[in-house]
Amino acid sequence: MEIKVLDKGFVRQIETMGGDDGVVQAARVSYAGTSKGDEKDRKLITYLLKHQHLTPFEHALFKFHVKCPIFVMRQWIRHRFASYNEISYRYTIVQDDFYVPAEWRAQDLKNKQGSVAAAHLDQESLTRALAGAVDGAKETYRRMLEAGVAREMARMVLPVNLYTEFYWTVNARSLMNFVGLRADAHAQWEIQRYAEALAEHFAREMPWTYEAFLAQAWHGENPRLQADLERSRTEAEAATTPGTPA
Repeated sequence: MEIKVLDKGFVRQIETMGGDDGVVQAARVSYAGTSKGDEKDRKLITYLLKHQHLTPFEHALFKFHVKCPIFVMRQWIRHRFASYNEISYRYTIVQDDFYVPAEWRAQDLKNKQGSVAAAHLDQESLTRALAGAVDGAKETYRRMLEAGVAREMARMVLPVNLYTEFYWTVNARSLMNFVGLRADAHAQWEIQRYAEALAEHFAREMPWTYEAFLAQAWHGENPRLQADLERSRTEAEAATTPGTPA
């Protein structure tokens, strides 16, 4: 399954291993136990997250194919407990894939590393300025290659809104850490969109763990994840209310 992100990016799930069952098996092997049925297994996952017993979640794995701007990748690789393999522009010619924001934001004066919506900015002129800079960089890159400059050097002129691609293999524990930090409203807007896409894959493949993560470990601000949490609470209440249709 592939989820589109930004204007040209995506998060594509390649494969998974373990899932909720893998977490339960890893947790119960400590005392030679096995599954005790859905209800008890689900409660076990909640207990593990509530009390921060996190090593069993390292036995559930995801492999993703990601396409994102280089400046997003620079934030992504700070999450080191995972495996990365990225496309190399030493070996391949750069394609015409550059991120263009739909809306320019202003510097947040209270949060030095953040941004805020800015209706006063001249959006069209800023987009034209970016397009001019990108076009100039692409033309310089092309001329360098035609002059015989090595690809590994010609790429130096390219801006960080160039898209890159990589494979990312990560366990559920590290994935929860990523989503917890990068889906938060204080993270950069662009990487929040990737964290939301990862959360969608996570929810589909490990619904028990995702629900417990939101209820027990998620402390951020994000409308989409908050909606998931409220929905799971509503479903839980309905399931325990006498006379509620299944």
